[in-house]
Amino acid sequence: MSSHKRAVHVVGVGMIPFTKPGASDPYTVMGARAAKLALEDAGVDYALVEQAYVGYVYGDSTAGQAAIYGVGLTGIPVFNLNNNCSTGSSALFLARQAVESGQVECAIALGFEQMQPGALKGAWDDRPSPMARFAEVMTAHQGYDPATPRAAQFFGGAGRDYMAQYGIRADTFGRISVKARQHAARNPLAVFRQTLTLDEVMAAPMVFDPLTRYQCCPPTCGAAAAIVCSAEFAQKHNLDRRVVIAAQAMTTDTPSTFESGDMRKVVGYDMSVAAARQVYEAAGIGPEDLDVVELHDCFTANELITYEALGLTPEGTAEKFILDGDNTYGGRVVTNPSGGLLSKGHPLGATGLAQCYELTHQLRGTAEQRQVEGARNALQHNLGLGGACVVTLYQRA
Repeated sequence: MSSHKRAVHVVGVGMIPFTKPGASDPYTVMGARAAKLALEDAGVDYALVEQAYVGYVYGDSTAGQAAIYGVGLTGIPVFNLNNNCSTGSSALFLARQAVESGQVECAIALGFEQMQPGALKGAWDDRPSPMARFAEVMTAHQGYDPATPRAAQFFGGAGRDYMAQYGIRADTFGRISVKARQHAARNPLAVFRQTLTLDEVMAAPMVFDPLTRYQCCPPTCGAAAAIVCSAEFAQKHNLDRRVVIAAQAMTTDTPSTFESGDMRKVVGYDMSVAAARQVYEAAGIGPEDLDVVELHDCFTANELITYEALGLTPEGTAEKFILDGDNTYGGRVVTNPSGGLLSKGHPLGATGLAQCYELTHQLRGTAEQRQVEGARNALQHNLGLGGACVVTLYQRA
């Protein structure tokens, strides 16, 4: 947990438009572009950046250097990170920690992914899979279909377990996709900007009941970056200090993940609860104080259970939260104004930093058509199976 030795400001963010696999530049070009955009946004010369934390999931060792060398060859430490879908936020976590501890004054966190079409799959079949224990628990609980994407079975199973406990309708999940597309239509950097009706979402091919195709995030290519620094560095260089990281926590799995017999916990519910609780306690606020949230909606089922994990609505009330429109503009808290992973896209290593990009602009008041009026408290939730969860609270200083 962050000890808040000194304030850390997000002074620059950069993001390139997300695209479908096969339509992007190479990761080296995407990563360098996002990093340059963040530096330009901050008004910082790369020569002043002291460390770089670079995240990606699908790539060879030192791909981080290959990308950031496109910005400059300054000889600084470059750290390569892979924490599954929470990789981007893990890079941000370490960059923030380096600044907060006083090790450096300014650092860059960069994330990118050059993905291939189709469902996620491991790269190695001659050694134990990091997901083997999770898959064993899932198989014992609900079986396993080798013809269906495994991630959809994990998160679809979480949706099924929620439905079994609370008796909600299947189309409640579909409404999240409708909302995601409505938000993404306002985001020029999103990959899917066409709106969908609930009927269209529910009539799409079933991937894993209750999840139809439009309720599953697409493989995506893209990159995003953030520049973080101390207040003193920002003041010295006359940088924008409006956005501060007020609290941040990373959690990993506990015994409940594997012993509960509940797919919600297998996919990280308890990790999310613990990380959010640490952040709220550190910042001295509660979920009722939030204005805008970017959360990990890799599947609609995960967005629904995460509403409750983050305390946005009490346990068992997510359906009412959705039906009342409390998850969008005019409601209690705007969730995923960017369109989220479902519609903005999910280039694994870039996702956490794309969330940072969105929330930084929301707190600056520069989110244009997506702007949440008067946003002052913004929460980010980024989850990776295997597992790691990063929750970050940004505040307008």
